[in-house]
Amino acid sequence: MTAITTATIALAPLAHADVDTDFANELHGYGVYVPKISTPAKITCDRLGTGRDAGAEKSTEFLSHNLPQGTTTAQSWQFFGAAINTYCPDLMPMPASVADRS
Repeated sequence: MTAITTATIALAPLAHADVDTDFANELHGYGVYVPKISTPAKITCDRLGTGRDAGAEKSTEFLSHNLPQGTTTAQSWQFFGAAINTYCPDLMPMPASVADRS
C-alpha cells in the first residue's frame, strides 16, 4: 500500500503559480511596473503571431509606446523577452534571431 501511495504522490502534478503573477514578478525585477501587465504582453504575442509586427524590433517599438513613460529601451526589450517566454514560447526563435545579429 505504501508503494501505491508514494507513486500517487510522485505523479501528482506540481502546483503552479498564476502565470500572470509570475510574469509581473519577473518584470518587477527589471523595474517595470504596468497595471494589467499581461495585456501588452498578450497583444505583443498576437501582433507577432499574426504578422502585424514584422519582427522583434517592430514589436519592441510598439511596446515602447505602450509601456509607462520613463521605461527604458532595455526594459522594453526585457518586457518583450519575458512576454515571448511566458505567453508565446512558440515564437521564441524571434528574440534569438535578434541576438544573433548583434
